[in-house]
Amino acid sequence: MSSPLPRLLLLLVAVTGAAAGGASLNGAANDLLPKYGLPKGLIPDSVASYTFDEATGAFEIHLGSTCYVHFGSHLVYYERTITGKLSKGAITDLSGVQAKKLFLWVYVTGMVAHPDKGTIEFQAGFVSESLSASMFDKVPTCGSGVGAQLRGAAGVIGELGLLPVAQVCLLTVLPSSFMDGD
Repeated sequence: MSSPLPRLLLLLVAVTGAAAGGASLNGAANDLLPKYGLPKGLIPDSVASYTFDEATGAFEIHLGSTCYVHFGSHLVYYERTITGKLSKGAITDLSGVQAKKLFLWVYVTGMVAHPDKGTIEFQAGFVSESLSASMFDKVPTCGSGVGAQLRGAAGVIGELGLLPVAQVCLLTVLPSSFMDGD
C-alpha cells in the first residue's frame, strides 16, 4: 500500500505555489497597479495570466498575443510576455514593452508616477518622456497587426522611403550574389 504523504506534499506545493505566485485571470493584473499608485491602463486588456511576488515586487504578465496600443499619438507594442518589478509609484527592470519614437522603436525600461504633476514618466535607458497620467485611466484594447507599423531595420528603411519594403525583405533573405545575377 502506497503512502499518501507524497500526494499530500504535491497538493501542498501546488496550493502554496498558486497563492504565492498570484496567478490570476484577465483584468486582475490591471487592478493591482492602482494599489501601487499607478494607473491600471498601463497594461492592455488581453492579460491571459500573471504572477506577482509581493516580497520582491517581481511580476510576469502573459498576454493572449502580442499587440499594439495607441495612447493619443503614441504607439506602444507589447510583447507576449512582460516582466519587471513593481514598487510604490514605479515599475523598474521592465522588459517586453516598446514605444515608437519618430521612426525608431525603443524599449521602455521603467515607469515612474509623479502624482504631484499628474504625469507618468516613461524611461527608455537614459532618455525619458512624461505623459499625462489621465491617458492611462482606462484599460486599453489590444490591437493586433498594424500593417504599416513595421519594426526593426526594414521598418526604418521603409518609412524613410529609401527602398520599398519588398526589396528590404529580399535584401535580408537572399545572398548578394543572387541579387547581382551571378
